[in-house]
Amino acid sequence: MKARRPARRPAAVIFDMDGLMLDTESLGPQTWRDAAAAVGVDFDPALLPAMIGRNSRDTRVLLRERYGPDYPVERLTAAYLVAFDAIVAREGIAQKAGLRELLDWLERENVLRAVATSTRRDRAEAQLAQQGLLGRFALLVGGNDVAQGKPAPDIFLLAAARLDVAAADCVVLEDSEPGVRAALAAGMMPIMVPDLHGPSDRLLAHEPLVLASLHDVRAHLAVLPR
Repeated sequence: MKARRPARRPAAVIFDMDGLMLDTESLGPQTWRDAAAAVGVDFDPALLPAMIGRNSRDTRVLLRERYGPDYPVERLTAAYLVAFDAIVAREGIAQKAGLRELLDWLERENVLRAVATSTRRDRAEAQLAQQGLLGRFALLVGGNDVAQGKPAPDIFLLAAARLDVAAADCVVLEDSEPGVRAALAAGMMPIMVPDLHGPSDRLLAHEPLVLASLHDVRAHLAVLPR
């Protein structure tokens, strides 16, 4: 299935959060190291690429598959949240280049905006509020709001339903492969802005639109007819 590309300005743009709007994925290695040290267990950093774009339930599944049923998954994931918040308190979170310019343009053009993130909704709302971004979106759907996380389409379909916009009229902005696959499965138009990892050959076979930055996303959408 080849990815559809927008031929005209979309009715709505659905944003991922981590790695797309906020530079949080880069905090992952240190956060998991700190969490594992706090719990006193091993953690294999080779798991990190597979965790990107996944919700907390799927992350726990990956950990159990790697380490077995006796691994203290719940304690580790709880320690992860504590470690993440500690790093953010020390260092803050950077916004991705071009984000505010893109949001300004979408607002001027009256394009609906939503967030669909694998992060729990309460934590995502808190992070976006701290960044002064929460009020710039009509709604936010979190990873705990749907039964199946990305790459299943549930989270994007729920966002479109709550916006009252047809899936085919939505552009999805994603940095991760699971997110792009979820958008494809939802019948939406994905634009990938890679963060830590570029698209795999398997994903490229679907011919998704891949752009280098959110500045490029704005430039691409701005030349489309209404």
